[in-house]
Amino acid sequence: MFKKSKYQRNILNQLSPVQLLLLFYGIAVVFSTILLSLPIAHKPDVSIPFIDIMFTAVSAISVTGLSTITIVDSFSTTGIIFLAIIMQLGAVGIMAIGTLIWLVLGKRIGFKERSMIMTDQNQTHFDGMVRLIKGIIYVLLIIELIGFLILGTYFLQYFPTAKEAYLQGFFGTISAISNGGFDITGQSLILFKDDYFVQFINILLIIFGAIGFPVLIELKEYLFRKRTEKNLFHFSLFTKVTTFTFFVLIVIGALGIYLLDMNAFFKDLTWHESLFYAFFQSVTTRSGGLATMDVSLLTETNQLFMSGLMFIGASPSSAGGGIRTTTFALAIIFVFTYIRGGNSVRIFNREVYNEDLIKAVSITLFAITLVIFSTLILTAIEPFSLEEIIFEVTSAFGTVGLSLGITSELSNISKVLIMLLMFIGRIGIVTFLLIFKRKKKKAKYHFPKERIIIG
Repeated sequence: MFKKSKYQRNILNQLSPVQLLLLFYGIAVVFSTILLSLPIAHKPDVSIPFIDIMFTAVSAISVTGLSTITIVDSFSTTGIIFLAIIMQLGAVGIMAIGTLIWLVLGKRIGFKERSMIMTDQNQTHFDGMVRLIKGIIYVLLIIELIGFLILGTYFLQYFPTAKEAYLQGFFGTISAISNGGFDITGQSLILFKDDYFVQFINILLIIFGAIGFPVLIELKEYLFRKRTEKNLFHFSLFTKVTTFTFFVLIVIGALGIYLLDMNAFFKDLTWHESLFYAFFQSVTTRSGGLATMDVSLLTETNQLFMSGLMFIGASPSSAGGGIRTTTFALAIIFVFTYIRGGNSVRIFNREVYNEDLIKAVSITLFAITLVIFSTLILTAIEPFSLEEIIFEVTSAFGTVGLSLGITSELSNISKVLIMLLMFIGRIGIVTFLLIFKRKKKKAKYHFPKERIIIG
């Protein structure tokens, strides 16, 4: 018994922080699948195929929201609470929850644990990892409590009992801030398409979950400083780039969604209906997945435009997926800098490391290749249109959860592929690629260099 446990510890010590992180996420998927498979999680006389339970578990851990089943018709109240817990786990990250448990138990957070936290939260240095996790959990719980109380109380006018109203408020808050995209209304937020208060609260929760936890922590530190000290506070370059890109994408997204359907879906709507429809769909493509309308009613051009927004996704160190907003910003700025003949990229009076630029371009190219490859496979084996498949693939990769209604009709092979996309989208391209990274070996010699004609 002792030898076996010692052997297992040796195996774990040989794994890199990235490999360990993926192992823990794999264990979380298995645990979540078992949890959602329990009879108490299902409604009476409801039988859910194993592939659909596993799909739901992966979708919840990756906080995507794509589902092959109707949650409210399949899961009991216990199952709904299980699903909310899994989304919460996926939102803050496996290592954040693990760190919290270690701290409660009085365990020491070692070098390897800090390395995994750094990888899980997409950070670049070890300093302040435990403080970051504490800050994330503190801020998230405060926002969730406020959101739960506001929505739960407000829903008393919609639902017959306080229990149902507060259950909707609880699940809706978790789903929105985790960018999980699941719903227990049976029709997402379409029930509240004319209730701008519910939409506004959900917009705020989605933004809080997608803009990046370090941004929220810096904002908290700024707001709680004395008035005399606020002038001395400096936001990090990450916060500046993330916030600027995030809100620019929301504005461009809302304008694009409206303009591309102004003579179709939006033609007979009032100005405020058009504003909230376009604005909400733009926000939800950041990684939210909730919807106030049936997106299949939009034109194919608009669906492709939304696919592009979902491909970009949320910000790093957030509950969302995709290539991330900072990656998109650096890739675009790099291209324009090259066109103008610049040698270095400068943003907000700071110069960007070449390593970060190379990483941004590499992530973008790999993600495009991954999406194209997945689209080709699904197009070959599924009877759906190209627009529907592209929308489904980018929604999975961006961990958004919007769909044109084909998720439940996918074959088992396609469901597995979509699960892989959701998983990669959640952990991030960088983390995924690091699995295959080998230890650097110092070159004993170099070959002669030669130019290659490009372009």
